[in-house]
Amino acid sequence: MEKYWYWMVPALFGAVVLTAFVVNHLAPAARKRLRRIVILYVLYVASVVGAFGLAESGNAAWAGRFQISAHLFEQFTIVNVVATVLFDAVLPRAKLAVSAILTDLIVGVAYIVVGISAMHQGGMHTSDVVTTSAVVSGVLALSLQATLGNILGGVAIQLDGSVHVGDWIQLENGKQGRVKDIRWRHTVVETRDWSTIIVPNAQLLAQNITILGKRGGEAVPQRMWVYFQVDFRYPPSRVVKVVADAIVGAPIERVAKDPGPSVICMDLARDGKDSFGLYAVRYWLTDLAVDDPTSSLVRARIHAALRRADIPLARPTQSLFINPDNAGDLELRESRHRDQELSALNCMTLFDSLTLEEKETLTHHIRFAPFTAGEVVTRQGAVAHWLYILESGDVEVRTKIEGATETKLVATLSGPNFFGEMGLMTGEPRFADVVAKTDVDCYRLDKAGFQEVITKRPNIATEMSKRLAERRVELIAIRDGLDDEARKAREKKEQAHILENIQNFFGLK
Repeated sequence: MEKYWYWMVPALFGAVVLTAFVVNHLAPAARKRLRRIVILYVLYVASVVGAFGLAESGNAAWAGRFQISAHLFEQFTIVNVVATVLFDAVLPRAKLAVSAILTDLIVGVAYIVVGISAMHQGGMHTSDVVTTSAVVSGVLALSLQATLGNILGGVAIQLDGSVHVGDWIQLENGKQGRVKDIRWRHTVVETRDWSTIIVPNAQLLAQNITILGKRGGEAVPQRMWVYFQVDFRYPPSRVVKVVADAIVGAPIERVAKDPGPSVICMDLARDGKDSFGLYAVRYWLTDLAVDDPTSSLVRARIHAALRRADIPLARPTQSLFINPDNAGDLELRESRHRDQELSALNCMTLFDSLTLEEKETLTHHIRFAPFTAGEVVTRQGAVAHWLYILESGDVEVRTKIEGATETKLVATLSGPNFFGEMGLMTGEPRFADVVAKTDVDCYRLDKAGFQEVITKRPNIATEMSKRLAERRVELIAIRDGLDDEARKAREKKEQAHILENIQNFFGLK
């Protein structure tokens, strides 16, 4: 037996050192298991030393007991070395993950097997060991029924794979959270509000659990709803189209493209008491941890789209209009709006050649058109006979070069500014995409308003064609890399072309 200890102690020491090397390089997260291995090895060495010391002193009975302890700690150390290397280093590298509970269960069974073996080698009868273990197990089972139920529940959850670490779940009480860990006695669920719910495993098995964002074993987006109300006098078809165009027209962060969002009219004047139609935007959320911020982005997109279309959100039915607007109030309000629109026109260099009277004429054809960040204001190639006056905010001008898959940023405009002038003056398709970089406030001037001005003074066409040519060649120069000489030649050519198009578009020839 002494020869066995002489080679086994250093051999096991080498195994412990090798395990520490493997864990530190392949599985640093499992370093806490090394502490248990080292403790078991130290107890093993202490038992061996104790057995030798007692044998030398002539105390054979206690020396035998220390030998049994040494065998036990030796086998336990070997079990932990093998389990750590196998479950924490080898299998993960082979893409085979084993749950923590299953790992502990396998190690526990191995403890029982090697423990019985070590006791048998020490002279104890296997039947006595098994009988004693059964009696102790029976006493423990009776006194720890609730705890054992939770432990068995944790094993069942891990074995059937119904709930995994990382899953988003909803409990019967409505609480939602992400499964952080499944332990022997309980499951740890972390909520969005930075709270942690400890759910006993037996209770988790006994209730209905909704696994969010998962179907058929595959991770899928979670369906979300954002509700809003509009006065029922506005046609649902128009409301749905206005909001759908805004939602689908440009991507929203964390909103899935497939399946895409949709707008639904849920109800009209429910129970005959509400003076509004109930609508909803249904979308699919790709990141369940960021639900409310994503819904906020959707609401901002809805609000801007409705304001552009002059569709107000419904007022509460309990509002009482005791003092209705009189003619004086309406006139004052319209005058204030005209002043704001005239101020916007005065900031536009494009309209420097217009008289005050001509600008006042244009104010009768201006319409407020706000956009929220990320929305596409105009699309390259689209035909729209109006000009945008950018009062505040930033927009990006992007063009798509033939053969390219992505658009190229050619300019960033900040209010006060304007864009889309060629659609108003010549009727040409949009030359570039214009995307709202921030929330922007715009005014939209249509062809009918400018028709009234340019018909009375046709020479405006000549004055404005030069400004339009300069502005257009700025974008072309950036896109095509024109030098100064080529740029001037292009401006002269573009001015003649634009002037002819203006005259044709407004029927001045």
